[in-house]
Amino acid sequence: MLMMDSLRNRCLVLLFFLGSATTALEVPLDPKILEGLPQPPTITHQSPKDYIVDPRENIVIHCEARGKPHPSFSWTRNGIHFDVDKDAKVIMKPRSGTLVIDISGGEKAEAYEGVYQCTARNEHGTALSNNIIIRQSRSPLWSKEQIKPIFVQEGMPLVLRCQPPAGLPPPIIFWMDNNFQRLPQSRRVSQGLNGDLYFSNVMTEDSRSDYICYARFPHTQTIQQKQPITVRVFNTDAINETMEAYLNDTDLFGDEPLEERQPVFLVPSDFVSAKLVLRGQVLELECIAEGLPTPEISWIKVSGELPAKRTSFQNFEKTLRIVHVSEADAGEYHCTAKNRLGSTHHIIHVSVKASPYWISAPQNLVLAPLETGVLTCRAGGNPKPTIAWFMNGVPIENSPEDSSRTVEDDTIIFTEVQTGSSAVYQCNATNEYGYLLSNAFLNVLAEPPRVLTPLNTVYQVIMDKPAFLNCVSFGSPIPRVTWFKDSRSSILVGDPYVFHDNGTLEIPVARVVHSGKYTCVARNSLGISENHVYLEVKEPTRIVKQPEYMVVQRNSDVVFVCKVKHDPSLIPTMIWLKDNGELPDDERFIVDSESLTIREVTENDEGTYTCIMNTTLDQDSVSAKLSVVEKPDAPTDLELTDPGVRSVQLSWIPGDEHNSPIKKFLIQYEDALHSSGTWNNLTEVPGTKTMAHLKLSPYVHYSFRVLAVNDVGYSLPSLPTHVYKTKPAAPDENPSDIKAMGMEHSNLVISWKPLTGLQSNGPGLQYNIMWRQMDVDKDWNSETVANVSKFVVAGTPTFVPYEVKVQALNDYGNGPKPPIIIGYSGEDLPVSAPENVWVRVQNSTLAEVHWEPVPAKAVRGRLQGYRVYYWKERSLHRHTTHSHAHHMEQQTLNFTGNRSHGKIPGLHPYSIYLLNVRVFNGRGEGPASSSLSFKTPEGVPGRPAFLRVTNSNLDSLTLEWGPPHERNGHLTGYILTYQSVNNTNEFGQLKELVLPPNETSITLHNLKYSMRYKFYISAKTLKGPGSSTTEEFATIMDGAMASRQVDIATQGWFIGLMCAIALLILILLIVCFIKRNKGGKYPVKEKEAAHADPEVQPMKDDDITFGEYSDNEDHKPLKGSRTPSSGTVKRDESDDSLVDYGEGGDGQFNEDGSFIGQYSGKTERDGVQAHESSEAPSPVNAMNSFV
Repeated sequence: MLMMDSLRNRCLVLLFFLGSATTALEVPLDPKILEGLPQPPTITHQSPKDYIVDPRENIVIHCEARGKPHPSFSWTRNGIHFDVDKDAKVIMKPRSGTLVIDISGGEKAEAYEGVYQCTARNEHGTALSNNIIIRQSRSPLWSKEQIKPIFVQEGMPLVLRCQPPAGLPPPIIFWMDNNFQRLPQSRRVSQGLNGDLYFSNVMTEDSRSDYICYARFPHTQTIQQKQPITVRVFNTDAINETMEAYLNDTDLFGDEPLEERQPVFLVPSDFVSAKLVLRGQVLELECIAEGLPTPEISWIKVSGELPAKRTSFQNFEKTLRIVHVSEADAGEYHCTAKNRLGSTHHIIHVSVKASPYWISAPQNLVLAPLETGVLTCRAGGNPKPTIAWFMNGVPIENSPEDSSRTVEDDTIIFTEVQTGSSAVYQCNATNEYGYLLSNAFLNVLAEPPRVLTPLNTVYQVIMDKPAFLNCVSFGSPIPRVTWFKDSRSSILVGDPYVFHDNGTLEIPVARVVHSGKYTCVARNSLGISENHVYLEVKEPTRIVKQPEYMVVQRNSDVVFVCKVKHDPSLIPTMIWLKDNGELPDDERFIVDSESLTIREVTENDEGTYTCIMNTTLDQDSVSAKLSVVEKPDAPTDLELTDPGVRSVQLSWIPGDEHNSPIKKFLIQYEDALHSSGTWNNLTEVPGTKTMAHLKLSPYVHYSFRVLAVNDVGYSLPSLPTHVYKTKPAAPDENPSDIKAMGMEHSNLVISWKPLTGLQSNGPGLQYNIMWRQMDVDKDWNSETVANVSKFVVAGTPTFVPYEVKVQALNDYGNGPKPPIIIGYSGEDLPVSAPENVWVRVQNSTLAEVHWEPVPAKAVRGRLQGYRVYYWKERSLHRHTTHSHAHHMEQQTLNFTGNRSHGKIPGLHPYSIYLLNVRVFNGRGEGPASSSLSFKTPEGVPGRPAFLRVTNSNLDSLTLEWGPPHERNGHLTGYILTYQSVNNTNEFGQLKELVLPPNETSITLHNLKYSMRYKFYISAKTLKGPGSSTTEEFATIMDGAMASRQVDIATQGWFIGLMCAIALLILILLIVCFIKRNKGGKYPVKEKEAAHADPEVQPMKDDDITFGEYSDNEDHKPLKGSRTPSSGTVKRDESDDSLVDYGEGGDGQFNEDGSFIGQYSGKTERDGVQAHESSEAPSPVNAMNSFV
């Protein structure tokens, strides 16, 4: 006993060691490998354990096996050797153990029923098949019987028994009528698992004579029929009528209704039942109850929840079905039948047993000599199965002794096996519910390594994906595999490499640096083998521009863009899917290399479109949704409800919104009485509502229609409602926009905006006009008019206030009380002129005129303002030319409101002016005041009339100029400044000369030859210098330079060209001169020089006092500047308010003489710059341009 315990402990230690240290060799299925390797037999195909055969066909019992050498086969029947050769009807297929039993000659299949087992053996061992039980299928006939009709009272339960004959396998039961139509089933009438037909309660319509039970036998595909059953359902009313006819008696059974009953179970019949089910099979529990009303069935599991994924309820909840039963499904189940009278319960105890099932079936074991291995056979079951080992079909305890083999319950341990120890071992696991039989061989081999992976295999993977490089090898002992990269200088070990037991090299995250050549080497004690493979790491395929969600209108085009980036060595293939299916076969779908275009989209094109870019290694995909939107369909089924005096309820049914939610509904109306054919907007309601309470007006014949609105637009209008008429009433409102004003000095015109037909509220619309003189009359004058919008009151005093009212009325009454508005009768021309007119001269171009306002009575109307007429009588300069000596055209300035003064801008300096003042109202102006004379002081002069060169030498220029046309006072001299200009338009230092007023020419010496100069000349008075005239001139070249140019200058074509240029320049100068002097009766430039812009003169304060105007100017030149400061004149400054200036413009006049122009807003500096920019080059400059 001690020795057995010691042996068992050593075996357990050895088993632990083996389980953690050895790995069985797997023999590859490569035919080239298998061809040269010895192998014990292995069963590859066999018939099922329980084999039911069709007696009309030959019996085929399968048994196939492989091995090296190929195995031979034999059979046992019922445990006795079955000699195939002795039975002519039985043959065995060549190189196979499959039996074919020929019963076509009339032999009965039942003669060959029994338990068969196949044996496959070769010199290395023996394998066994399962015990195959052969049984013939049977479909016996129904025993003939005479079935009497069944009479049952209405409301009572009924069971129709089927009781089919026992068949193999059991038949499938169903109930039909004479027309082979299945009988309808329900909670009240249903078929049980045993095939019987159960009625919880019968009804009169259940009466029939063709209740037929059918049994279908699946193997023979035959159907057997039971004799039809007749059922007659009677009720108490029918019996009472029969008894009345025969016995002249009534109410034998009374007139009481059917008696209701609590539920009672028909199946199962007892309160408690039990059910046994095997693991893995289907559990079906059934509860059928009778009662009136028909009971409802419900199920619960007392000890836990029902497995939701494996549970179903069938036969109108009467059958609980659980598939793939496990031990956890054992327990107590309750079914409950319930109606309104009560309930009843049934308890089913379910126990789960298990036939043997594999936990770990033994696997074939290939070992090298002196290696160690283990065969394990673990099986589960309930009850626990017993394990029995066999060797080559013989119980292992009866097999030859083998010192290298140790058996421990479900495990066989092999230690230091020897050549010739090969055998097939069988493990048999058995309990009362079945058995398992498994073959596993021990094959002792001695083989050198072989690498089975094809040579030079190229593996392509996507970057950042795992790469697996295979090195499938075979050898006994099992070879050890090592890997090298590029060269065999060092073995690959550690990160980032993962080495699998089957020799595969894994790179979890492949990068471009991992590309290259790899070598695997397989070694064992008998030899070495190697192989080369290659790894290529590719760029991933990525969709860089993906299709976007599109919302389009019907009949428009849509484009889904799908641009991809991929490895150049891989060719992508684009596939488009719609809703995970193929695109429609429609020419409107156009697939390009990077896009999908759908022409003229329809609603059927809506869906999800997926772009898939495939390569041989990877793919990328992205989806986008297409929604087709359209204007909504018109609402339908308009209905008017809840009519009121001035209201009605309108409801409708919205139309299809076409994927764009309805935002609102627009309700329109037509007034057939006042404006037939015209639809007007009445109101709007949100898109979530389908009704509206409409407020209506009296005396309107309404028709309504509804339009739906979404983001796309308005739907078509709905069909209109029937005409809805409202009753007349007095007006709710009076006319609007009432005005009262005189058109003549003795009348008052009252006007208003008439009411519309919708506003009239009834027939006979009129207007009651009421008026009275304000603060004079107490009583109202009135007049009623119709179909007009104005009324004239004649004979009124001139410009007096009136109170006016206009009220609407119709045949049903007056409108609301009207408001009072104030108006004035007509105006007349003023009769008085302003008095005490006087003038204050502000500076040389600005004067301020004052007057006393005219009394209001003399104005005889609404005062509009005062109008100042003024004109220049003459200039004070002695040398004024004749063209400027006559009177200037009269000018006008308007001063609105009740004013007593105003400013007159834009006057000429050093001149005498006349003016008068008149008051004006809405009718016109009154008489003029007495004319008043005033004069303006000196101002700065205008620009010199011209500046030209009269003589040009190498180092000198003679300049000549003309006095300014606008002297604006006594000239006190001229200022001449000049500076040189080089070829890059850079300016030299400014030089300035002050000249007397009587000189108009000067010669400048010591100038540089062939040099351009820019000259600025301005005149001055006591007020300062005016604007400058600017020109550029050049000295001539020296003799040496001229001699170099003589060959060009003496050419005829050159002289002609220069003459043409000179002529063009002359024409341009004339045009510029005309444009510059273009204006009214006097030159515009005079005004620019003489008038300051009043709009830019700041106001000192609001008491209409004025600051001094500065006449000082800064003439300091700016060195290096192209526009010297000496060529500018500062503006006169003033603090006058713009309110003091009359309404006018820039020197132009209206036909009535009013001053409408705006005085020039350009500064003198602007004038100089403008003149410089438009300056034309002289002929000398043109000559210099060719040097």
